[in-house]
Amino acid sequence: MSWKPSVPEMILGFYLVSIAFEFLLSRWAGLRAEYRTGDTLAAFGMTIGNIATNLMMAGIVIAGLSAAYHVRAFTISPRSPWAWVVLFFLDDFTYYWFHRISHECRLWWAAHVNHHSSQEYNLSTALRQTWTGEIVGTWTPWIPLALIGFPPEMILLQQTINLFYQFWIHTQAIRRMPAWFEYLFNTPSHHRAHHASNPRYLDSNYAGVLMVWDRMFGTFAPEVDEEPVRFGIVKNIETVNPFRIAFHEWAAMARDLTTARSVREVAGYVFGPPGWRADGTGTTSRAIRAEWRARAKA
Repeated sequence: MSWKPSVPEMILGFYLVSIAFEFLLSRWAGLRAEYRTGDTLAAFGMTIGNIATNLMMAGIVIAGLSAAYHVRAFTISPRSPWAWVVLFFLDDFTYYWFHRISHECRLWWAAHVNHHSSQEYNLSTALRQTWTGEIVGTWTPWIPLALIGFPPEMILLQQTINLFYQFWIHTQAIRRMPAWFEYLFNTPSHHRAHHASNPRYLDSNYAGVLMVWDRMFGTFAPEVDEEPVRFGIVKNIETVNPFRIAFHEWAAMARDLTTARSVREVAGYVFGPPGWRADGTGTTSRAIRAEWRARAKA
């Protein structure tokens, strides 16, 4: 019996070939792409862990979406082209809010921070995916789509398409796309700003595919040539150990919880913004941006 690769296997193969191609062009043709061996291997380790945890959690995710679909308001056929058009916009809108919450709520940030942990930015950065997101329910924002009447398989396929689109924007090789494309769609330039630790860019550009949501909700920040992007997180962890990358923020949260003296403090350390401290000494992204704006006006 001949082996035929599945769609996930083909997608992963495409990712690996693209990464190799970008790496080789950076060495032989001067393409703008910085690769460090340990950093790249850490990205591969993160994607292996992500695949493993997704497989373990697949039953729960499918069961949750199926339960919601069972009490759906409408029955939407996957054979309808218009259903896919509507789902594209609803999925992208949902992704925006999932992504934004993942930066503004520490519980979900602990699951998402690994994606921002690299101080390099190349196609392998896209492989730094969560090990704990499905466990803490980052899939639940898509439940309303099942309640509307989109079958779980449609929702999961559209999620895959959205994430597949986002792979190519993890590069420094493409400086700018045409102006109309930059306005409408997420691009390498917009996503570089999203991965930045500069105060100017912090917590911006949450888009999956369409930039309309960031423009609509006030979270858009253009990459400017006057201020090159510094990749990474506010306090870089300086490690290529996939286990530390995956769990360092969970460990930090656990340490903070041991100091909590009230339910309010527990809630703050778990659901507050990253950097929140009960005594007010913490540094959140909002505070960092406010300080930067004040200095810029001075």
